[in-house]
Amino acid sequence: MTHRISRRARVLAAGLGAGLVVPLVAAAAPASATGATPASATAAATAAAQVSCTSDKAGLAAKLQRDITAALANRSGTIAVGLHDRTTNTTCTLRSSTAFDSASVVKVTVLATLLWDAKKHNRLLTQRESDLATAMITKSDNDATSTLWRQLGVTKVKGFLTAAGMTQTKPGADGYWGLTQITVRDEQKLLGLVTAKNSVLSDNSRAYILKLMNKVISSQRWGTPAGAPSAVSVHVKNGWLSRSTHGWRVHSVGTFNGGGHDYTISVLTHGNSTMNYGVTTIQGVAKAIHKDLVPVTASAQRYTPTATPQEAFVSVPAGG
Repeated sequence: MTHRISRRARVLAAGLGAGLVVPLVAAAAPASATGATPASATAAATAAAQVSCTSDKAGLAAKLQRDITAALANRSGTIAVGLHDRTTNTTCTLRSSTAFDSASVVKVTVLATLLWDAKKHNRLLTQRESDLATAMITKSDNDATSTLWRQLGVTKVKGFLTAAGMTQTKPGADGYWGLTQITVRDEQKLLGLVTAKNSVLSDNSRAYILKLMNKVISSQRWGTPAGAPSAVSVHVKNGWLSRSTHGWRVHSVGTFNGGGHDYTISVLTHGNSTMNYGVTTIQGVAKAIHKDLVPVTASAQRYTPTATPQEAFVSVPAGG
């Protein structure tokens, strides 16, 4: 798919070096593939925080805590993790309130806001809105996201966040939706609303969000789906962005249903030296979680690693 590229976006791309794609949405500061926190400092920061798990199923919390911790051993960067399984009332958290630049993960919030606002006005989405929403989620189309962000406006986004109880999420200013500040706690709240009956999102809206997250193109289905058994249905949205500080932000949020379980996973990271380094970190956590919740034989597992995840080039969003 071809995108028009603004002059500023070309300048930002040049700052990244030849052949590197500018991911997601341009940052307020010039993007850079450098600037990751030194490994020694990030390793020390990682060691300072501990995974905390609780569960109604005997032994599961301890197993998850041990296996997630092992998956994160020797991984540099700042990593936040959220897990909730309704079936066993299992929850795991790590840095649940640490803020990250959202990158394209915020697109689920944009869609939820659109549907929430339509419900308030007792109307269905127009064909134009449906086309934009589909491109935004399934292909992570940035132009479509910018169009919907401008249509909604920050006031409506904030209105949805209030209704959803997502008090730690702060919308990006001046049209920079990719710089929205998000936390694992709020992403888990959002996924919880998408996957269970509630007064904020209608059943039809929830089904629509899940349908689009289930149809994400294959090159963008990395992250939290890694290691999910074939019996488990997968709904995912990922995001990645490089800036001059904290290196690469790489995130993945997903909902999973099957094998006797109904669970959500959010993994947010920054301080990654490369995008693929962050992807590997997230997938290590995901594989540990899926293995512990839905144990299966290796032959029944479904996981195809993506060597170089790609996303379409993006022009800088207009202000407003």
